Amino acid sequence: MKSCIHLLVFFLLLIKTTSSQSIIKTLPGYAGPLPFKLETGYISVGEDDEIELFYYFIESERDPETDPLLFWHTGGPGCSGFSGLVIEIGPLAFDLESFDGSFPSLVINPYSWTKVSSVIFIDAPVGTGFSYSTKSDAYLTCDTKQVNDNYLFLRKWLLKHPKFLKNRLYVAGDSYGGKITPMVALEIARGNEAGLQPRILLQGYIVGNSRTDENRDTNERIPYAHRMALISDEYFELAKSSCNGEYVNPDPNNYKCLYALELINECTKGISNAHILEPRCKFMSPRPNNLLWSQLFVVDDPLDLLFLSKQDKPWCRNYNYVPTYIWANNETVQEALHFRKGTITSWTRCNTTIVYTNLSYKVDLESIFKHHQLLNEKGYQALAYSGDHDMDVPYMSTLKWIRRLNLTVDDNWRPWYVGGQVAGYTEKYKNYNQAYITFATVKGAGHTAPEYKPKECLAMIDRWLSLFPL
Repeated sequence: MKSCIHLLVFFLLLIKTTSSQSIIKTLPGYAGPLPFKLETGYISVGEDDEIELFYYFIESERDPETDPLLFWHTGGPGCSGFSGLVIEIGPLAFDLESFDGSFPSLVINPYSWTKVSSVIFIDAPVGTGFSYSTKSDAYLTCDTKQVNDNYLFLRKWLLKHPKFLKNRLYVAGDSYGGKITPMVALEIARGNEAGLQPRILLQGYIVGNSRTDENRDTNERIPYAHRMALISDEYFELAKSSCNGEYVNPDPNNYKCLYALELINECTKGISNAHILEPRCKFMSPRPNNLLWSQLFVVDDPLDLLFLSKQDKPWCRNYNYVPTYIWANNETVQEALHFRKGTITSWTRCNTTIVYTNLSYKVDLESIFKHHQLLNEKGYQALAYSGDHDMDVPYMSTLKWIRRLNLTVDDNWRPWYVGGQVAGYTEKYKNYNQAYITFATVKGAGHTAPEYKPKECLAMIDRWLSLFPL
């Protein structure tokens, strides 16, 4: 497959350290000084430093000198690192109980992953969040281009923050960010092998409900729907036999298969793929009501959601995302974050135009199974977790790619606990060189597990990073 960048040019590129960085001590919406160290800034990447990638960096609240460093990739492609920060694993969250549509207040998330690690949240690819380019053609990007931009970003960032060169590094991400994560990890591994500087202390990677193979991931939705009692045994058996277990892109002449899929679609079209127990808000979802319709990320959240009567409509999780738009588009906030004025016209949590229009982002790698395989062979550790109520990328899909690696089961399927209660189930695998892959479900969680079960996910990541069994 022809790459969308010239790799030779990339690897011969002299690393310049063009960047800007600012320590943020206070933020609009938060009362008093921040109780943690927050830095924002830009790192220039690209062949001519034409791309400016924005980031949020938060030092570990425990021991930044010895705690690991996480390089976090939010999903999408096109979802801002700020979404990962305030909705998933960062130390800030919006006060949703008091939010009335005016300027939102920020509160502390007691289950932030910065309790146990330092975290870099990146706005990538270019066009995401506050990231921008000085050249219009640089907005034309793809999986492999994003990965190499992110790798160069990390190398430059570490040169600007040399004290973190001695910290263990883990690449992390969920949803589509979980597809980019092992790709970046493999670039780091190869860069270290090639002697590229700085040498990065990569230990492994973390993926949550992540994309691995588009067709295989989507194909697991129907077996998952059957397992979760959303479709009957009869409908599932009819689809399984008539479609031969392949439900994506069925033969248009296989009428029996098409009929079975239509029966299944009638049963599932009212279900939210991101969390099967939560309301599906059709007024916000222009995508077709089809279980197998392959979409890379959740529909973005227009501001007019705010003006929809919550009394007339069921609660929808997208309401939780509205404060991000009001806050991040505020001029005082942008000044506090040291955003470069005039570089973007409007901040969005997820830039849907990147993929929806198919004009700027190309999915040029359908499967990253080989990346997982190579990283395992090279001896890197991995944690793959899944919210078990996610039907977008079902936990069964993650289990299948792990088991395709033909590893030895080191710790059989068992429950793991938080506060004396079952938090999920886990299984651990190893290969000949003691490289482990830990699989874990998060009970009751949806597509972005820490958003739904923050306490359990903090316990999970703390144990795993500390090399303790879940």
